[in-house]
Amino acid sequence: MNLTDKRRISLRYKLLLMVLFLLFIILTGRMIQLTLFDHTFLEKQGNARALRVVSLPAYRGMITDRNGEPLAVSVPVKSIWINPKNFSINSQHVKELLTLLNENKKTLKHEIDKHNQKEFLYLKRNLSPDIANKILALKIKGVHAVDGYQRYYPQANIIAPVIGFTNIDDQGQEGMELLYNQWLNGTPGKELVVKDLYGHVVAIKGDVRSAKPGKNITLSIDSRSQYQAYRQLKKAVELRQAKSASMVVLDVKTGEVLVMANYPSYNPNSHDKKSTANYRNRAVTDVFEPGSTIKTFAVINALDSGKYQPNSIINTSPGWMYLDGKRVHDEINNGKIDITTILQRSSNMGVTKLTLSLPPDSLWQLLRKMGFGQRTDSAFPGESDGELPYLNPWPKITLATMSFGYGLSVTTLQLAGAYATIANNGIKLPITLLKNPQSQSHSGKQLIQPRVAHEILDMLQSVVTKNGTGRLAKIPGYKVSGKTGTVRIVGSHGYEKNHHNAIFVGMVPESNPRFVAAIIVRDPTKGSYYGGSVAAPIFSTVMAKILRDYNIAPDNINISNG
Repeated sequence: MNLTDKRRISLRYKLLLMVLFLLFIILTGRMIQLTLFDHTFLEKQGNARALRVVSLPAYRGMITDRNGEPLAVSVPVKSIWINPKNFSINSQHVKELLTLLNENKKTLKHEIDKHNQKEFLYLKRNLSPDIANKILALKIKGVHAVDGYQRYYPQANIIAPVIGFTNIDDQGQEGMELLYNQWLNGTPGKELVVKDLYGHVVAIKGDVRSAKPGKNITLSIDSRSQYQAYRQLKKAVELRQAKSASMVVLDVKTGEVLVMANYPSYNPNSHDKKSTANYRNRAVTDVFEPGSTIKTFAVINALDSGKYQPNSIINTSPGWMYLDGKRVHDEINNGKIDITTILQRSSNMGVTKLTLSLPPDSLWQLLRKMGFGQRTDSAFPGESDGELPYLNPWPKITLATMSFGYGLSVTTLQLAGAYATIANNGIKLPITLLKNPQSQSHSGKQLIQPRVAHEILDMLQSVVTKNGTGRLAKIPGYKVSGKTGTVRIVGSHGYEKNHHNAIFVGMVPESNPRFVAAIIVRDPTKGSYYGGSVAAPIFSTVMAKILRDYNIAPDNINISNG
């Protein structure tokens, strides 16, 4: 190698060293710039890619009965989701994932393909934390979980139509859950977290805004009494092969609903579309003609007029009459009977003659004041108005049929509320499904003269005796006032001969009424279909238990109720 070649190599070596030195200077300068001058900017950029604000679920308010027993509570759950862009159906442990989700690979692949342009897809909502944690432990890329709450209903079928349920997003859909959705709803919070490259939370920086739980609600319902009522309704429907049954029990002194039971019902913890017919609260949504239970108000109308007394004699012979070409009749010719006996024997002829002797619209006015043809104060979603038609002029046959409970329709709650007014010395109180330990007497309206209310209570006690139609409603040790009703059901061709509703309304104890209960068993088809033999025994069993639970003193210890 000659001298010239050596010089060239030396020059190239020096140039290389200079280039390397220059690169070193540039890199060092850049490091200094990034570290000292661009630190704040880079930190913000890094945080923007790692820090996330995530939503904190809010606990929905609890619903309890009057004694604090839980009726609706929220339990923690987790929902599993994926980013379809990062998730592979062929990833390791996908088989275990599918097993835990109870899903098949074909269905999952179809969902992923359908949402492959999205970055968020739920695989399963509202899983138990135990199962969700097992899924997360598989550490499958693209699989994540989000916390939430799901409603649980400890009483299930027993009170489902009243409580209702929430949807998958924990929003009220039926019943009290719907009515008080805003009150029960909490306010979600926000939390600052650090996530890794795969979206997993690796650190919690703190709350941006704390989650605010929803407010609790205490209902007037008594779970003990509700259970007894549901049990007896179920027994009656199955024994009589009826379509359905409802029962409402009111506290006379406060207007509180202690029982609102329906059968059949549904399980709100696992409800499906097959049972939607049972979602409705039949006690407030389903209407029926009240039949002979309205005779009580026809008699009140007569007594309130001042024209009649409980012992006034009415001639019902020969047991039938024609009005506007239509026949009104009793089962037998009762002859001359007093007004108390009219109620005891449930005489159509008796209440017809009373009603026709009074101003034509007087009975309608009374029924309207008592709450028929309009919703109660309960504000329950879907509550029916019922029907109380007004005519001018009034045909005689219309007045007659109205006096014994045909041509109008009511709900179980309306019927119970009207009788509660009688039991409360003629004062009508607002009906409430919320606990209200304070007496509402100051907010009541005097609709019936106290004298008339007392007289009708005594008269209705005769219905629940050995000679009355409601004798199976008797409760040992207590005086019971009540009225039976057996009503033909309207079909496509008019009133059906072999289809009836069995009804009973009762008040107890008669000497100082505390509770009113209304019961309807719809279309019993096996055995008896009369209100006195189908509905009255339910009253006896359920109310006997309620009287014991509330420690109500007997008022008929030494005197037989029969």
